[in-house]
Amino acid sequence: MNILLLTQIVPYPPDSGPKVKTYHVLRYLAERGHRVTLASFVRPEEEKHLAALKPYCAEIHAVPIRRSRVADAVAYAQSIRTGQPFLVTRDGKREMFDLVHRLVRAQSFDIIHADQLTMAQFAIQNSDSQSPITNRPLPSLVFDAHNAVWQIVERAQPSVVFPFRPLLSLEARRIKKYEGAMIRRFDHTLAVSAVDRQALLDATACASENPKSKVENLKSKISIIPIAVDSAQLLPVQHLNASTNILTLGTLFYPPNADGIRWFIHQVYPLIRVQVPASSLTIVGPRPPRDLTQYATRNTQHATRITVTGYVPDLAPYLERAALMVVPVRAASGMRVRILEALARGIPIVTTTTGVEGIGAAHDEHLLIADEPEQFAAQVVRLLNDGALRQRLSFNGRRLVEEKYDWRVVLSKLEEVYESLTASR
Repeated sequence: MNILLLTQIVPYPPDSGPKVKTYHVLRYLAERGHRVTLASFVRPEEEKHLAALKPYCAEIHAVPIRRSRVADAVAYAQSIRTGQPFLVTRDGKREMFDLVHRLVRAQSFDIIHADQLTMAQFAIQNSDSQSPITNRPLPSLVFDAHNAVWQIVERAQPSVVFPFRPLLSLEARRIKKYEGAMIRRFDHTLAVSAVDRQALLDATACASENPKSKVENLKSKISIIPIAVDSAQLLPVQHLNASTNILTLGTLFYPPNADGIRWFIHQVYPLIRVQVPASSLTIVGPRPPRDLTQYATRNTQHATRITVTGYVPDLAPYLERAALMVVPVRAASGMRVRILEALARGIPIVTTTTGVEGIGAAHDEHLLIADEPEQFAAQVVRLLNDGALRQRLSFNGRRLVEEKYDWRVVLSKLEEVYESLTASR
């Protein structure tokens, strides 16, 4: 098949959740012999990574994008005026619209695969009529929803200061309506979990003048394809004996990740220190907020042993030194790739109910789950003090990923979706 893949970020290196998901989709499509044209936004620091994707792509087209507070302010003003979600307005660049339009006019694509919500707008511009040049049928449209975005924004409201909550509530409603409209307009949507699939169906009801109209019919248009990882590359790490180091990692400039870590260091970690004074905390991830780095510097002087590393090119030393990983997510949707990767590497994990959402992992079998500060601290202390428990969780977690979340196992369903769509064109 001839596929046009639209991505919001360059999916390489696979060092964050969205990149991991899209990178394995691209690998799979190339391995199956499909011809893929990649059209991606590219930030200045991403340009050097485009060459690594050439083995998987017949063509690569990059549209430069640069974020700034001024540009965000302009986009927000436009979104207020138009009623469109801020996230969609912010990324609605004319250069990408023009590129996709040129590509669709020049080639006969079987599928346009829009990766993440903000890329959907570029696919639907060609969905209303046949090509004016060739009169050939238009490609089938696939919306790859990494998560239910409206749900992330809605869940984030309690963690922001009160004056901003009404603005966040408004954005959540706009995203929900827009997300539902995209699902109705696309030929097929991919959800990563049953929870997300239901949230996306809820959005389709919001997008209709008659909330109950055809929602049942839309269920068949949303398939569940979990996020996949490469268990052959993510081998179990060799832990240092008697470690009391707690590791957490993530894309720290992503607000829900930073919020969860703030909650952990302020409300959970002090409780752990009382019971395990020798424990330490390492926070790994790119572009950490200033308040986190300042807190770590200030409290290290008082022997609370918090380290913020920023971005690191090699996670292995940090994983080897860690007794366990915490994933203190409070506002999220979709699946946490860092949990899947940690399970594959045999890292014991403590996370929240929201953190493990969408992943078929069970408490006390594959990982530990707690939502309140006291319970979360108790589970961390339990793991620090119980080597046999750490070993059992490590073994079971690794096996779970091999059986259910390896990319070659998971992505066969994508082939089925594509074949069904092209057969009905």
